[in-house]
Amino acid sequence: MCGIVGYVGDKSAVDILIDGLSHLEYRGYDSSGVALMTKNEINIFKAPGKLLNLIQTLRNEPKEKIDSNMGIGHIRWATHGLPTMVNAHPHCCNCGGLTLVHNGIIENYKEIKETLIQKGCEFKSQTDTEVAAHLIATEYGKCHDLKEAVSNATKQLRGAWAFCVMHKNEPFNIVATRKNAPLIVGVGDGENFLASDIPAIIKYTKKAIYLNDDQIVKVTKDKITIYNPDGTLANNKIEYLPFEPMALSKMGYKHFMLKEIHEQPDVVRNILQDKLKNEIDKIVLDDIKLNCEQLKNINRIQIIACGTSLHAGLVGKYVIEELTGIPVDVEPSSEYIYRTTIADEKTLVIGISQSGETADTITAIKQVREKGSHVVIITNRKESLLARLSDSLLHVNAGIEVSVAATKSYIAQLLSLYLFAIYTAETLNINSDKVREIKHELMTLPAKLEGVLANTSKIKEIAKKYSSYKNFIFIARGINYPTALEGALKLKEISYINATGYPAGELKHGPIAMLDETMPVLAVLNRGRVYDKVMSNCEEAYARQAKLIGVANYIDEKHQNLFDDYVLIPDISDMVSPALNIVILQLLAYHIAEYLGKDVDQPRNLAKSVTVE
Repeated sequence: MCGIVGYVGDKSAVDILIDGLSHLEYRGYDSSGVALMTKNEINIFKAPGKLLNLIQTLRNEPKEKIDSNMGIGHIRWATHGLPTMVNAHPHCCNCGGLTLVHNGIIENYKEIKETLIQKGCEFKSQTDTEVAAHLIATEYGKCHDLKEAVSNATKQLRGAWAFCVMHKNEPFNIVATRKNAPLIVGVGDGENFLASDIPAIIKYTKKAIYLNDDQIVKVTKDKITIYNPDGTLANNKIEYLPFEPMALSKMGYKHFMLKEIHEQPDVVRNILQDKLKNEIDKIVLDDIKLNCEQLKNINRIQIIACGTSLHAGLVGKYVIEELTGIPVDVEPSSEYIYRTTIADEKTLVIGISQSGETADTITAIKQVREKGSHVVIITNRKESLLARLSDSLLHVNAGIEVSVAATKSYIAQLLSLYLFAIYTAETLNINSDKVREIKHELMTLPAKLEGVLANTSKIKEIAKKYSSYKNFIFIARGINYPTALEGALKLKEISYINATGYPAGELKHGPIAMLDETMPVLAVLNRGRVYDKVMSNCEEAYARQAKLIGVANYIDEKHQNLFDDYVLIPDISDMVSPALNIVILQLLAYHIAEYLGKDVDQPRNLAKSVTVE
């Protein structure tokens, strides 16, 4: 969840580290820090809170203390210990000769800490990371080689980590390693970089090397040397990064979230391009490695994901079952990995993750691969670990998403699931009429999205009206039940309003007890098989004096007076409506949070990529 940056070259290290960390704040913003190598000593600077606090600290430091061409930096999402100065990274050994930054969780840190205390190590923080600093320093005292010390120390650790390590006795190189946590090496000319993610280095290089688990890399300004776990030299290939620095600009929007919401019509076009040509020709998914015989052998599909991706998976369940008849189970990765793995070669498993580095989902996918299941990965990062674990890949191609709250990546995941369902149905040669209808609706979706985004005045009016409420209930049925869940999650994430999503039919099985004039109920209803049923549930809410908001493509005259407020969307089929309805709920959450003065792009306690279990 934390963000790491490393630099060695001829430029100002502190400038590059701070710039890199500014592009990793979506990974955490509890505290930050940098360690700078200057004339055979390491100077460490830390600050609690957001990166701006560290920047201010550095401005007050003498130039000679920050004049450096090599350093490591860290932005923290707290796991062990409060978000305080003493718990901020970098951490160092007692003599101050070795310092490191860490992303991940060391599971056996307590046992190692007890052993190190007995050897005379003194601990200042409550973090698991400080244990690694003392352990590597202890190993360095035995071999006086930083790469060997890192190798020997990490063999004693359990858990997940990405480390960048410096020692004052080796003033020209950074040693780094990873296991179950992201870390890339940026390849420059007379300079090299380390980072948790592409945005930190894309301004400086378009070339990167991806490390495998337990590999160790030694980075100088002119050389990158990678070692396999057995100590032999590795030959990881250099890959070209797919993003442009312009993706990190707000392009005139007040927040990245608003920009990314408005990018969704183009995201849909990019996904459909070259895949969906017309209603007649078959879907083209070159990276799906499943033929008719293999699909006929599948008797069950499991979708595994977390958070927003889980909600996309729930929509996918409806679409896949409707078009293919194959039963689909959807489960949170965090639950899946701690029970018996029931999967085999007749189980198709779909893992969904925006970053491709979600720790729980990675663990789950590794488990089902051992059972012989075919794995399809849906991700926004085709270079990620999950992508590399896949048998088939659906790259959602949404571009860099900076705001912590997922918007364009969600609609991209939805579209990818629609395409996969269509591909499966067409390969099996079933439900051709339903398939053609959905293909037609998907082709008209970008224009309908643009229509919604061009006229948001009603949404802003509703947002202002309801921004003072402390609780919200979202209801829907059928394929839009996950839309209610995702809409409630968005409002919770960025406004801190207690919002909960329910299947509308469950309202009277408990939640109805909460309804009165202080509890707004937002109903997502689309003309289709469950329209009348959702409207009946709206009647029940109205009878309890709840404020009622409707999001629909149609509200008949006899029911208009039920609603205090409603937003009409362009007409769209029930099966594709989640991709349009969610944009209304994203905008509503955004404008409520803005009216409340919340930090929309960096909501408290959250991180974009959840790389720890």
